[in-house]
Amino acid sequence: MVEYILVEKRDVKLKKLHLNKAVKKINYNQIVSRRFIVFLVVLLLAFGVLGIKLYTVMVVDAKDYNEQLEELSYTTVEGTSAPRGRILDRNYNVIVDNKAVKSITFKKDKDMSTSRMIELAYEVAPHLELSYSSLTDRSKREFYLAKYKDLCDKKITDKEREQVKTGELSSNDLEELKIERITDSELASFTEEDLRAAYLYYLMNKGYTYDEKTIKEEATDQEYAYIAEHNADLDGFNTVLDWERVYPYGDTFRSVLGTVSTTTQGLPAEDKEEYLAKGYALNDRVGLSYLEKEYEEYLRGEKAEYEVVNSHELKLIKEGKRGNDIVLSIDINLQQEVEKILTEQVLAAKNEPNTEYYDHSSVVIQDPNTGEILAMASKKVVGDKVVDNTTSIFMLPITPGSVVKGASMLVGYNTGAVQIGEYMVDECVKVAGAPEKCSSVDNLGRINDITALAKSSNVYQFKAAIRVNGQEYSRGMKLNFNQSAFDIYRNMYHSFGLGVATGIDLPSESIGYGAKQDTNSGNLLDFVMGQYESYTPLQLSQYVSTIANGGSRLAPHLLKEVHASTEDSSLGETILTVEKEVLNTIDTTPEYMARVKEGFYAVMHASGGYGRGYIDDKWDAAGKTGTSQSFIDTDNNGVIDTETITSSFVGYAPASSPVMSIMVTSPNSSHPNSNTDYASLVTLHITKAVTDKYFELYSS
Repeated sequence: MVEYILVEKRDVKLKKLHLNKAVKKINYNQIVSRRFIVFLVVLLLAFGVLGIKLYTVMVVDAKDYNEQLEELSYTTVEGTSAPRGRILDRNYNVIVDNKAVKSITFKKDKDMSTSRMIELAYEVAPHLELSYSSLTDRSKREFYLAKYKDLCDKKITDKEREQVKTGELSSNDLEELKIERITDSELASFTEEDLRAAYLYYLMNKGYTYDEKTIKEEATDQEYAYIAEHNADLDGFNTVLDWERVYPYGDTFRSVLGTVSTTTQGLPAEDKEEYLAKGYALNDRVGLSYLEKEYEEYLRGEKAEYEVVNSHELKLIKEGKRGNDIVLSIDINLQQEVEKILTEQVLAAKNEPNTEYYDHSSVVIQDPNTGEILAMASKKVVGDKVVDNTTSIFMLPITPGSVVKGASMLVGYNTGAVQIGEYMVDECVKVAGAPEKCSSVDNLGRINDITALAKSSNVYQFKAAIRVNGQEYSRGMKLNFNQSAFDIYRNMYHSFGLGVATGIDLPSESIGYGAKQDTNSGNLLDFVMGQYESYTPLQLSQYVSTIANGGSRLAPHLLKEVHASTEDSSLGETILTVEKEVLNTIDTTPEYMARVKEGFYAVMHASGGYGRGYIDDKWDAAGKTGTSQSFIDTDNNGVIDTETITSSFVGYAPASSPVMSIMVTSPNSSHPNSNTDYASLVTLHITKAVTDKYFELYSS
């Protein structure tokens, strides 16, 4: 019974065990089935989403994607530099223009091999007249390496190749070693044909790899025709019509007009980064100096734009456009006459006694009411020739002398050191520790402020300056050092433009030579008669123009207008008109300024006035003469060794309502160390001839 019960219990357990296994098996199959269903559902959903996405991309958004693809694969290139704008004078005479120049260019295709470039060099070189005399040793070696690559590869040892693998040498290092190991005898094997091809190969590779290079400017008709006719076979070579500047008035005002780079020169190294930031290409032509550089933004042309259809064809999508035209304040006819007068007079002066150190004179004519420069020229004698020296007008300071006494007199009036109409005795002045200082005539006697200007009294200015210094003159007195006196005079001079930038519209100008530190009280007396600091002729022109217009210092300028470019020779619409720019006004009263102008009038018209004869009386001018001590280095050893005399003149006409101002300087026009006291009147002769010519042109 017991056994039966045990067996029965065992059977029950076994049945339960089998039942549990069956249930587990059923549950497992159900789980697997459910997971498979879920997987299928997820998979179907994924394919559905993918299908919808593909449908969207391929059907719904196909147009948009095609447009984006087309945009990404759309490549444009620019043509060569477009012609610059013209430069005209105030009367709209063209003084700088462009002329078409046939040029040959090369642009390397990205798939072009070195061997193909060498092949092209040999093929094209015989048809171009190129001077290979400038071919460097380095360029010859690079051509030899390119031509005889396998031979040059053998110049590298196995050890050196291993060093490349280990990083001890770079592949560039290996190329340099190959170039270095090309022998002179190997280079000597080059024939004239090889050298011509080598030079052309150098031109084809100059600059950035895929830039268009100018191979030859001003190609002959035969050269141009050859490239044009064989263009399809000469991969990368092309013909273009370039341009160059032409000057209908020859060398007149040529130096200030400035220069333009060639395509070969491209951007100047010192300004390269600035131009690249503005969107220029390395081989773009730009203004290099003076007006061409100053007004690059207006004169620059817009280059033609092409779509790259395939590797060899371009489709024009935008025409090139000439730059804007600029109109100058210069009257080119007056400029020609001034340059002619200067040339004649400087040559004549060199044939006078006592002029061995003299070599140039300068002239500036301005409209004192606007700041416009009507003519500006300087001519210099070199040997038996006369050369242009115009840039010295704003770059080379001179000792001005008495022409600055108008500013000195205003200091006297402003500070109360001088009263209008006040008389002083013109006598040689002696202060302790310094030699006597006199006027040009030892004793002018008792004179007032007008006569002091008319006869250029130094002593009148000395005594006024001593009062500004806080003292009263007595013979043998000690002149105290007073920095404020220097500052008062210097500030007045600066307000006239003397010793500061004039603001002329050119890339650079000198501000003259001023004292770094005032340490000697006696220098104050030199200061007030124009012997202490030096100024450029342009600064003197600005100074006298400020007096002429009653006290407004105007920025001198050469630009008058800018006109939009046109497709023909006509002037386009005016896009800029230059207005006068008042830099400052003189800090004085109208009464004091009028008194200075009265003194300048007396210079030209009073009995004994030092300016008599400089300008014909019929032009009713006012002005001021100046004679200064100057010092030069005659043997170029860096040591000042000779004293000379510099003569100057500043003036304006008519005195009552000025329409022009004139400045003339003749540095070192004589010297006191000779056997004669003869002093050339070259400044007088130039001033009279130029003013006569001005009124001849402008009074008719």
